[in-house]
Amino acid sequence: MWDLGGQDSLRAAWNTYYSNTEFLIVVVDSTDRERLSITKEELYRMLAHEDLTKSAVLIYANKQDIKGCMSPAEISEQLNLTSLKKHRWHIQACCALSGEG
Repeated sequence: MWDLGGQDSLRAAWNTYYSNTEFLIVVVDSTDRERLSITKEELYRMLAHEDLTKSAVLIYANKQDIKGCMSPAEISEQLNLTSLKKHRWHIQACCALSGEG
C-alpha cells in the first residue's frame, strides 16, 4: 500500500506506483467544494492509465462531522461515479478524528 500526497508537485510521480494496483483509495475533504473538480480530474486521469484499467475505487468522504460538508451522495454526483462502468467503486462517509466510517 502506498500513501501518495495530492500536492501538484507529487502528482507527476503517481504513475510510478500503479503497477499491480488492485484498488485506489481516495480521501476527499468533504468541506472543500472548490478542490473537488481537481479530484475528479485526477481520478479520471488515474483510471485512464493502462495499469489501472481493472482497479476498484474506494472514496472516503472525510470530515463528515463538520457542519455544511458535502454528503457522500453529493460527492458521488460531483465526481460522476456512476459513469465508472469498468471499475467497481464505493463511497464511504467517514471522520478521521472520531474513527467513524
